[in-house]
Order: sequence, then C-alpha cells, then structure tokens
Amino acid sequence: MYQTLVTQLEAGVLAVTINRPEKLNALNKEVMDDLFSVVTEIETNPEIKSAYITGAGPKSFVAGADISEFVGLSQQEAAELARRGQNVFSRIERCSKPIVAAVNGFALGGGCELSMSCHFRLAAENARFGQPEVNLGIIPAYGGTQRLVQLVGKGRALELILTGNMIDAQTALQWGLVNHVVPQDELLAKTRSLLELIGTKAPLAVGHCIKAANAVYDETQNGFETEVSSFAACFGTEDMREGTSAFLEKRKAQFAGK
Repeated sequence: MYQTLVTQLEAGVLAVTINRPEKLNALNKEVMDDLFSVVTEIETNPEIKSAYITGAGPKSFVAGADISEFVGLSQQEAAELARRGQNVFSRIERCSKPIVAAVNGFALGGGCELSMSCHFRLAAENARFGQPEVNLGIIPAYGGTQRLVQLVGKGRALELILTGNMIDAQTALQWGLVNHVVPQDELLAKTRSLLELIGTKAPLAVGHCIKAANAVYDETQNGFETEVSSFAACFGTEDMREGTSAFLEKRKAQFAGK
C-alpha cells in the first residue's frame, strides 16, 4: 500500500514506520506522499483510534530531508517544496486522532520538524534533535521555525537553528521538546501504553481537545471561542451522556465515538 512506510494496526493503535534505513529514513517525495496518505487512512478508518510514527533501524528516526532532491531547484520550485512539506505536516498536526512521534534516534532537519508536527513526542535515550539547515545555506521550511519556537521558546529555538547544533534526549526533555525519555528497547511499549490509555477516553472529546489546543497558535481562530464551541459540541454526543452517566453510577464508561 505504501512505498516507504510499514504499518501495523494492533488494539486500535497504528504503528507507522518510515522504512528507509539505508538512508537513515530521510524524507524524499515518496515518503512525504506516503505520510499524506497515511493520515487519510488514520482519519477515515474507524478501527484506528491513534497512531505513532517511528523510524526503521536503531540509529535514526528521520535524519533530515533527502538533500539530493534540493539540487538545482529554482526559488519557485523551492517554495512549492516547502509548501508541500508544510501541508503534509499540518495534516498530521490537525488530525483529530492522536499521532505521536516515537523518536528512536536522529531527528534532524525535516525529521525534527516531522516530530514536532505530531501531537507529542517520546524519545529513546539515544535520540538527538536538531535543525542543521543553516549548514547548507538554507533554513527549516516544513514548519520548523514556527513549531520549535512554540515548543521551547524563541531564545532556545534560535540558538538551535542558528548554530545548527544537536541536543540530546535529556536536554530535549528539559526544554519541553519531548514528554518522556526511555531506554530504546522500551520506547515503543511506552508509546503504545500511552496511546492505549488515550484510546479508553471519548474519541470525539479527544479530537476536540486536539482542535482546541491547536487553536492557540492559529491566528485565524480565537482559541477561547474554539474551546467554547468544542465544549458545546460534546454535549450533542452519546459519549457525553455515557461518560456522565457512568461517573454518576460509579462504573467504567463504554464510549462508542458517537
């Protein structure tokens, strides 16, 4: 189904593995096309409650964009490439079902940007993060200059972007770039356990939480109004009636996603 991804659905969690280990899972056109398509699958397949993205092999999540595709691009072609990348990553960010990054190694350039487009991030102890584009005479273009500032603050983001340095997993944790750091052999189990826990919650409410949180950084929206409308929308769902009844009856809710 996918040229560059390996997917496996288990207990409502879709594992998405970028499978170019010989290229350290670098992002090329085929990977970006496949990522765009897999978000559609996540959104439309009712059996999928959530997903995580990771990289094949022990070394790399995604070591960056495939630089060979940059050679000879005109300014207009470069702009089109950047917009395409931003569009793919925005689709991940706006997905109504949780998509988490399980960062198993290098997350550099486009790989760091991909991880930041996910709803949150877990890192193996060997993970490394960075935006080294300045070393190539370019800048991050798949949303990296925006999301890194949002996640770690302007000062830390600019230090990372302007120096091209890498930070390790513990520094990423201290900066708020990742939520958890675990041994590499525990990374996927920890990721799956969090997503399975989220999977026990009301699916429509989960989607509204994501929508409202995203509105914080969307200049076209009033985040507080988005929160109000999302809160109100929940009151039209069977899940809200089930959740409140279960609470009052002191039993476990059985959510149907309706």
